[in-house]
Amino acid sequence: MKSLFSISLCLFLCVACKKGKADFTLKGSVSDNTFSTALTGATIKIYEIEAGGGETNLLASSTINSDGNYSFTFPRNKAESYRVEIRKNAYFEQDIEIPFSNLTIEEDNVRNFSSTAKSWVKLRFTSTGANNLKYVKQEGKVDCSECCGNGEFFFYGALDTTIICANDGNTTYSYHYWLLGTIISGEKNAVTPAFDTAEIVLNY
Repeated sequence: MKSLFSISLCLFLCVACKKGKADFTLKGSVSDNTFSTALTGATIKIYEIEAGGGETNLLASSTINSDGNYSFTFPRNKAESYRVEIRKNAYFEQDIEIPFSNLTIEEDNVRNFSSTAKSWVKLRFTSTGANNLKYVKQEGKVDCSECCGNGEFFFYGALDTTIICANDGNTTYSYHYWLLGTIISGEKNAVTPAFDTAEIVLNY
C-alpha cells in the first residue's frame, strides 16, 4: 500500500512538473537605436493569435523602464502565432510576428527589439517649367506608412510643390536627380534631426 502511494505521489509530481512547464517565457530588451539607450517609457504588448479563426487575444502588457528589459510568461495554448507590439510617442511603431513553432517551453525565449525616433524631411521642388525632372531616393527610411517610397519620380512643367517624408531620426535622407533632356544631374541630402524636420530645396 505504501509502495502504491509512493508511485501515485511520484506520478502526480511528474504531471504537476510537466504542467508547470507548459508555459512560454518570452523575455529580452527593447532599445532606442537613435540614442543607443533603453526605449524607456515604451509600452510592449503581446497578443495570442488563435489557430484557425485567427482571433486575437491580449496576453500581457508592460512599460519599459530604464534597464530596457521585459519578461512575459503565458500559457502554451493552441495558437497560430504571437504578435508583439511596441509603442512610444514620436517613435516608429513595431509589430513583430512570432510563429508558435518558434517558441519552446524548455527554456526562456529571448527576443530583443528596438525602435527609432521619428524625423521628417520636407522635399520642396520649384520650377519655371523650362526643365522636366526625374529623381530617385538614395537614402531614407522605407518601411513605414509615413515613408516615401523608392522608385523613379517625375515632375513636368512649372511647379512649386512640397512632399513630406518620415525618416529615422539623426540619419541622412538623400535623392539623386536628373534634368531630363540635359546632362545636368546631382544629389541632394540632409540629416533629419530626431523629432524635427529638415528641408531639401531644389530649384530647377
